[in-house]
Amino acid sequence: MLNLSSEDREILHSRGITEATLQAQIDRFKTGFPFLKIYAPATPGNGITVLSPDQQAEAIGRWDKYLADGGTVCKFVPASGAASRMFKALFSFVDEPEEHPAQGSDVAALLADIHKVAFFNELDSTTERMYGEKVDDLLRDKREKDVIRAIISPEGMNYGGLPKGLLTFHHSQEGTRTPVEEQLMEGAQSARQADGTVNMHLTVSGAHKAAFEKKLAEAVPAIEKRMGVRINIGMSEQLPSTDTVAVNEDNTLFREDGHPVFRPGGHGALIENLNTIDSAVVFIKNIDNVVPDSRREDTLRYKQVIAGYLIELHDAIARYTALIDSREYTPEQLEEIADFMREKFSFDSPELDTLKGEDLSTYLRSILDRPLRVCGMVKNEGEPGGGPYIAYNSDSSRSLQILESSQIDLSKEENRDMMAKATHFNPVDLVCYIRDLEGNKFNLPDFVDPDTGFISSKSLHGRALKALELPGLWNGAMSRWNTAFVEVPITTFNPVKTVNDLLRPQHQN
Repeated sequence: MLNLSSEDREILHSRGITEATLQAQIDRFKTGFPFLKIYAPATPGNGITVLSPDQQAEAIGRWDKYLADGGTVCKFVPASGAASRMFKALFSFVDEPEEHPAQGSDVAALLADIHKVAFFNELDSTTERMYGEKVDDLLRDKREKDVIRAIISPEGMNYGGLPKGLLTFHHSQEGTRTPVEEQLMEGAQSARQADGTVNMHLTVSGAHKAAFEKKLAEAVPAIEKRMGVRINIGMSEQLPSTDTVAVNEDNTLFREDGHPVFRPGGHGALIENLNTIDSAVVFIKNIDNVVPDSRREDTLRYKQVIAGYLIELHDAIARYTALIDSREYTPEQLEEIADFMREKFSFDSPELDTLKGEDLSTYLRSILDRPLRVCGMVKNEGEPGGGPYIAYNSDSSRSLQILESSQIDLSKEENRDMMAKATHFNPVDLVCYIRDLEGNKFNLPDFVDPDTGFISSKSLHGRALKALELPGLWNGAMSRWNTAFVEVPITTFNPVKTVNDLLRPQHQN
């Protein structure tokens, strides 16, 4: 049992965390998370749908009709992530004793092409303010560290301490754009509702909410005027009740100044934020996966393709559910519904083979009545790893899941073989339907698989601790959804993981 002080209980109460939840988290540190049993990697024809040009055109037409008929859609963009990882190489260079970057290093490559980055003018102004000299003058004098400090330091542009969504990524007709502005443009082009509105929801950290509000106050009116839309933006923070407790190596509470330490539960905590969205359809996409206007054609086309395919699947679910509810089905029609689950969602279970008649119809009705998502999948051009798989669930059913490599038992040869045969990976481009057939919102936390979290080793002020991450938003948090994977081209996947990625052609006009 937990040995909590009255002050500990007050802290729990203020966060909205129950003692039972705390105990469950500590128990999970002790037991760990089970590996997921894999049936097969999802590949074209076996879990990944490859749509023909005609099928793509039909899907786009269905999406256009959905919007024209008054369908609702919202772009949900996790935007709380700090940009510090983007500048890891820059921080290392500033801290190392060598005065100049090594030839061939990321820092050397960045400085060689520094004029290509969209934030160059801002950097030029910053070095002039800090040192009284422009960037080119500093580089001529071999003062590379001063240029790098101007980018990442709090005294300079503070790019190492800002959220990624507020960094200058691209040039545009109006000047430059941040990722959040590119997301707004993409939304205006792909998610405009019949009444001319575009809905967008950002999850942000409390520390940066005011900065986002300031940027949006500047950017939204200009984009509204250019695109002829009205933009509605909501923002939310990760709830304190979704934080998880840290423990010592022996699984006792990790304390600082006598108080238990809590940490953000990872992006899986955002299922609670997603649960508040008042829209039937939701687009989910990482904040940094954006391109300039001139390179957005494929992104827009395939956003419409997977959104239209989602609505086509939803249409079929509605038809089949109505048939079951009418009780006027034949055994052949029930088998047709079972085949639909197998073919479209790679879903299978013992019940589909053993149940008959009313028992089968009741079971089919229950598995049709779930949140629905279509996930874009990109051909894997790098090393095999986490991505789309057909996995077993705790009830012995099989379904499509997006797995991380840490969820897979790599000590087993058959799992390593399946990972080696994986053909695609997940670019985090999802379209979701989160209302039931009566138009009521699903309670999304009901569909989380709690056995799919992570335990990681961290440190705080030099002390080792263990941290608990909740099931990932598009991993275990959506484990019990009906899921379809659709192949999309690599041109739709343009993340910025390091500052040098901004030098790639995809991020240049």
